[in-house]
Amino acid sequence: MFTGLVQELGTVAAMEPHADALRLSIRAPRTVAAAELGDSIAINGVCLTVTDLSGEVFCADVMQESLDRTALGRLSTGTAVNVEPALLPTTRLGGHIMQGHVDGTATLLTRTSSENWDVLRFSLPADLARYVVEKGSIAVSGTSLTVSAVGSDWFEVSLIPTTLRETIHGTLPEGGEVNLEVDVLAKYVEKMLHPEALPPEAKD
Repeated sequence: MFTGLVQELGTVAAMEPHADALRLSIRAPRTVAAAELGDSIAINGVCLTVTDLSGEVFCADVMQESLDRTALGRLSTGTAVNVEPALLPTTRLGGHIMQGHVDGTATLLTRTSSENWDVLRFSLPADLARYVVEKGSIAVSGTSLTVSAVGSDWFEVSLIPTTLRETIHGTLPEGGEVNLEVDVLAKYVEKMLHPEALPPEAKD
């Protein structure tokens, strides 16, 4: 479990592709200093398991399912990434409850900058739109953000200088791809209120 409070900006140290998987190496000195084999660490909002540790770098294996549903496979060596270790029972829940299970991807449509904050407008996949509400929470590449406005196929977030400085969102270009995780509580509510809307395989 995570809260969406990015703890460190890491960098992609290496990417080793396999037939149906990817071995990802991330340089994240602060995170690695406290990490152990088997730990869960979120990279751009994707929960990964530490399979190797060496110096300031940890490695994780990304299976095809994750490559299909996230933007991890389109990273490149040297790219900055958001890093968050799994929360502890004593951790303050400063963001919102997140699983590190990405629901889909989106692209940055526009960035409107002012003196003290930036407004970022992202595309909103049709199958996720019903879970996104104004003033609700959404995870964008592992960062817990508040939705400041929403339309039928887009949503906006307003980011303060600290968020712009300490996450990848400060340098994300228009057209850049991000991972989205909607509020899991909304999905549970939908299942309880409208079980008939579930896919047939989910009712077995």
